Amino acid sequence: MVAPGSALRLVLPLILLADRSAGVGFRFASYIDNYMVLQKEPAGAVIWGFGIPGAIVTVTLYQGQEINMKKVTHVKAPSNTWMVVLDPMKPGGPFEMMAQQTFGTRNITLKVHDILFGDVWLCSGQSNMQMTVLQIFNATRELSSAAAYQSVRILSVSLIQAEQELEDLDAVDLPWSKPTSENLGQGNFTYMSAVCWLFGRYLYDTLQYPIGLISSSWGGTPIEAWSSGRSLKACGILNQGPIPQDSVTGPSEHSVLWNAMIHPLQNMTLKGVIWYQGESNMNYNRDLYNCTFPALIEDWRQTFHHGSQGQTERFFPFGFVQLSSYLSNDNSDDGFPQIRWHQTADFGSVPNLKMPNTFMAVAMDLCDRNSPFGSIHPRDKETVAYRLHLGARAVAYGEKNLIFQGPLPENIELLAHKGLLNLTYYQQVQVQRQDDKIFEISCCSDHQCKWLPVPMSTFSTQTLTLDINSCYGTVDALRYAWTLWPCEYKQCPLYHPSSTLPAPPFIAFILD
Repeated sequence: MVAPGSALRLVLPLILLADRSAGVGFRFASYIDNYMVLQKEPAGAVIWGFGIPGAIVTVTLYQGQEINMKKVTHVKAPSNTWMVVLDPMKPGGPFEMMAQQTFGTRNITLKVHDILFGDVWLCSGQSNMQMTVLQIFNATRELSSAAAYQSVRILSVSLIQAEQELEDLDAVDLPWSKPTSENLGQGNFTYMSAVCWLFGRYLYDTLQYPIGLISSSWGGTPIEAWSSGRSLKACGILNQGPIPQDSVTGPSEHSVLWNAMIHPLQNMTLKGVIWYQGESNMNYNRDLYNCTFPALIEDWRQTFHHGSQGQTERFFPFGFVQLSSYLSNDNSDDGFPQIRWHQTADFGSVPNLKMPNTFMAVAMDLCDRNSPFGSIHPRDKETVAYRLHLGARAVAYGEKNLIFQGPLPENIELLAHKGLLNLTYYQQVQVQRQDDKIFEISCCSDHQCKWLPVPMSTFSTQTLTLDINSCYGTVDALRYAWTLWPCEYKQCPLYHPSSTLPAPPFIAFILD
């Protein structure tokens, strides 16, 4: 005979699972859990879940014996959902939360403990975002220092696809947790995202208040899988195209990861998003990336603003990593350079008119020819995250006089009679080494144009002169670092002198 307690333990999980899948039982949304970080002031954090239609739900936030606030709502039909927006809270904690459902004479109570208020960042993309702390340079040091960052909390979304938009996450690989060497280095391409963790750690070092990090990424995936049908339609992508299997190894059907791994988070109040993706579009809709990426950003912003009842900023900060380097048998392939350029909506830098409130980490000089995960997966994620956090400090947090991007020319002057091309940069530029191949001009004669490398001639603090005497025709364009592998590790020719930030790649047409 089975003791009643044992029977309860056997049956209860089944009931909870059944309730969850049916959306009928009283519960929080899947990502509202112990150890979570909720978005601090000036926004209000959104708390929501499922219940019995018509029932009253009371959410109480408290600290010790002191009640901070109570919010009352009811469960709506037919969605069986309830939602409250908390009053804006200062950073800190820990707090406890209780949600009570009252339906007739029946009361059910749920509790969540050790809640912090701070800034919440969502991290998404493909395998370079998915790489864990275990896989990077200085992994041992990073894993051992995790204990010092107990106010940086982490959550990792399970790899799920869906044909329709899901209301809630189907599963999480790692529920909200304090960082440990185990959950930061669970395995290869599992959890926790190294770029996400390091970005949050650098932010915490600067801000000194709690940071919440949500990783939702999947290796080998094109941007179309992360995009809603709306944003793809805005770029004229109506049907699924043939997918090249060499660069796309993960889910490739349009919107399936948006549906299952992003849309379910829409009610969450966020500070911002960071993104590392693009390798899988090298040979798939490459020429549309200058539309699909800005469209994804705009659509995510609309969705999260609306889903959070206006609490997530309409134009929340969106940071991304420009593609690094890649060893290939065909170094003339300009797939990577094209994607790098399109990541900026063909402006060369961000923020810009098409991509407001964005920031970018240039990574083309962080190559790793000996990476055990392939050169497409460079292991220096510390520098990537550091450069990203500089952009966040400047763009998301408004830190003044902070250099967060490398030098880009603001004026290009053709001195044809002298055989020179003069570049004026909008900030100081340091020539770290002379390179006779990294600058190329488009030299045209007899209606044919050819790219020719041109050497650097002279330079000063904000100007650089190129020798174009190798061109016997007309110079109509200039490009910089337009190759899969522009330089060796941290050895590109041009950097900002005070910040070790590389000059980004660019292409510019020269007007007579």
